[in-house]
Amino acid sequence: MTETPTSPRPTTLAQKIVARASARDHVTPGEIVTARVDLAMIHDSGGPRRVEPILQDLGVGLFDASKVVLISDHFVPGDTDEGARILELTRQWAKERKVAFHDGEGICHVVLPERGHLLPGMLVVGGDSHSPTGGAFGAYMFGVGATEMAGVLATGEIWLKVPETILLKWRGRLSAGVTAKDMMLALCGRLGMDGGKYQAVEYAGEAITALSMQERMTLSNMAAELGGQAGLIAPDATTAAFLEAAGANMNARASWSGLATDTGAPVQEHHVFDASALAPQVAAPHSPANSAPVTEAPETPVDIAYIGACTGAKYEDLRNAANILRGRRLGKGVELLVAPASKRDQDRAAADGIMAVFENAGARILPNACGICAGYGTDRLGEDVTCISSTARNFKGRMGAASSRVWLGSPLTVAASAIAGKIADPRDFLPDERERS
Repeated sequence: MTETPTSPRPTTLAQKIVARASARDHVTPGEIVTARVDLAMIHDSGGPRRVEPILQDLGVGLFDASKVVLISDHFVPGDTDEGARILELTRQWAKERKVAFHDGEGICHVVLPERGHLLPGMLVVGGDSHSPTGGAFGAYMFGVGATEMAGVLATGEIWLKVPETILLKWRGRLSAGVTAKDMMLALCGRLGMDGGKYQAVEYAGEAITALSMQERMTLSNMAAELGGQAGLIAPDATTAAFLEAAGANMNARASWSGLATDTGAPVQEHHVFDASALAPQVAAPHSPANSAPVTEAPETPVDIAYIGACTGAKYEDLRNAANILRGRRLGKGVELLVAPASKRDQDRAAADGIMAVFENAGARILPNACGICAGYGTDRLGEDVTCISSTARNFKGRMGAASSRVWLGSPLTVAASAIAGKIADPRDFLPDERERS
């Protein structure tokens, strides 16, 4: 935590961003403000097909096409008649409205930052519930429905209740085999699915600072599972390095100074956790809140192991899972499905030999899309199957048949379970120090 000398009173990171967006020197939690939107992100499912009829009814266009990003990811690859029609509609809308469009390049929450669209201090609205992912970059980003998004697209503004902040501080360092996904499952189990109470969740502490950007993205993404509107992490050198590599406009970097929660800023709740004591976690069907250490899980055979989604198939997720799978084969009767979160991450993984590890293990590679995670397309879970998945949610029927049972785990835990043929502790499959070096 750092204190900003120019601040008239100690304030949180969330308050600073909202105050800037509402052209105020200071905002107080509970106030309703009108905030300017720096960027609006929509995708093929909740985007053009939902918002365009509203815009037409209002007789208005976009407030600023340069501040709108459209990403196709839910209906990709268009393997159903409905999906193909929606993708064509989406492509046509992008041409007509002249917005930035990323077509089939991967999941929106991964593509948006990797293409340099996000910067610290921005107020960003997304048309998806996992839009808090942007908070990993020090942006206040949250999801809204199609009706509210149409209002944003028309006016460039949104009413916002200034949030309280729930501060989650992690001391120490994560042990081998333990990841940000395990941190989030543990938090869901501890705080519950409404632990954030629709406020700003902020992650801080030594363990957070030590995380890579892709791991931070997992934390911010799953603030939604805690009931948080946003999931914030103060920007630092790690943030700057990622954004610079992504080609973001770094001219405004000086404005990031002091973009952190001040010492003594009032927060609604403050929790402290020990990262070094955390074990790999799994969540039983049908809620992320049903989480516990993997060592406490009952012996559960699995039919499908799924490495996919914005929380579980980024480059580092793929690399970690491959470290478990390298030189091993799948357990009898287990099907391993891998859907890299973005084309860029898949290409990088292929160049590094990671994708070959999955293929050699017998995995089936799926498109760079939301796919099974949100129950889209033809690759959905069938009747009465047990799946262990790296997705964020395991609600009944979300990924396919209502009779399917989905357990959640990190990509490492999914990979270990695919080998064992049952839910397994990834620490039992870690390469030794000589192999890792």
